[in-house]
Amino acid sequence: MSDRLAAFLRHLSLEKDASPHTLRGYRTDLVEFQGFVGPARRLEDVDARTVRAFLAHLHGRGLDPASVARKLAALRSWFRFLVRRGVLARNVAREVRGPRLPRKLVSFLPIDEATTLVEGRAVGGAQRARDIAILELLYASGLRVAELAALDVADVDLTERTVRVLGKGRKERIVPFGAKAARALDAALGPRARARGPLWRNRRGGRLTARAIHAIVRRCARAAGIAQPVSPHTLRHTFATHLLDAGADLRVIQEFLGHSRLSTTQRYTHVGADQLMRVYDAAHPRARARA
Repeated sequence: MSDRLAAFLRHLSLEKDASPHTLRGYRTDLVEFQGFVGPARRLEDVDARTVRAFLAHLHGRGLDPASVARKLAALRSWFRFLVRRGVLARNVAREVRGPRLPRKLVSFLPIDEATTLVEGRAVGGAQRARDIAILELLYASGLRVAELAALDVADVDLTERTVRVLGKGRKERIVPFGAKAARALDAALGPRARARGPLWRNRRGGRLTARAIHAIVRRCARAAGIAQPVSPHTLRHTFATHLLDAGADLRVIQEFLGHSRLSTTQRYTHVGADQLMRVYDAAHPRARARA
C-alpha cells in the first residue's frame, strides 16, 4: 500500500505540479487511512463499507464535516489514480456519500470599515508603511494570503499597477490593483523597488510568512476599532463583495480571485442581493406593480 501511495504522490508532484502544501495534505490524509485499515489489508480488499467505517471513525474523533470531506476527496483521488493504472477495478470511495457541509455565510467589511482599515491611521511602528501596503494590496486585489506572502518584488509592476500571482495548482494570473495600493507599495518599497527578493520582509530581512500576515491584519483591525474578527480572507471576501455590489461581472471576479470553477465564486452572490434586486427592478418589465 505504501508503494502505491508513493507512486500517487509522485504523480501529483510531477504530472499535476501540485504544491508542497497540497502534497503534505494528501500524504497526511492517506497515511491516516492506511493506519486505520492496518498494514495487512490489501487495497484490493477495501470496499465502500471500509471507507464508511473510516468516515465514522473520523466523526467519532470529533472532526468537523469539512475535514472529513477533505479526507474523502483525497481517497477518491487516490483510488481514481489506481483505477486508471489498472490496480483497482473500481473507485469504491465514489460510492460513499460525503458529509453534508453547512453553507457558511461569507464574512466581509462594509466600505467604511474597509476604508478605515486600509488607511491605517491607527497603525504605528517601524513597519507602518509595509503593514499599510499589505492591507491595501489585499483589499485592492483579493489575493489569498499564501499568494501574497509568496510575492517577490519582481512580481509587482507599479507602472502598470498589476501583480503576477502564482495561485493554486501553480496557475499564473495577472491581477490589477488601484492607484492607492500603488502609492502604498511605492512608499513601502522605497529604494527596494528595483531590488530582488521577497516583497514583504520581516525584521531580520527574511520573507514574511502567511502566519505573520494574519497577525498583522488582526492587529491593524483591532487598532482600527473593528469589532468583528478580520483575517486576510475577510479582505478577499470584501474585495469580491464590493466589486459585485458595484455591478462587476461574476466571471471577471472569478478571474481576479483565481477560482477554477464559477460555483466557487458564486458563494459571494448572496451578499450582493441588494445589487441584484436593483438590477431586477430596473430591467424586468413586471418587476414593479403599476397603479
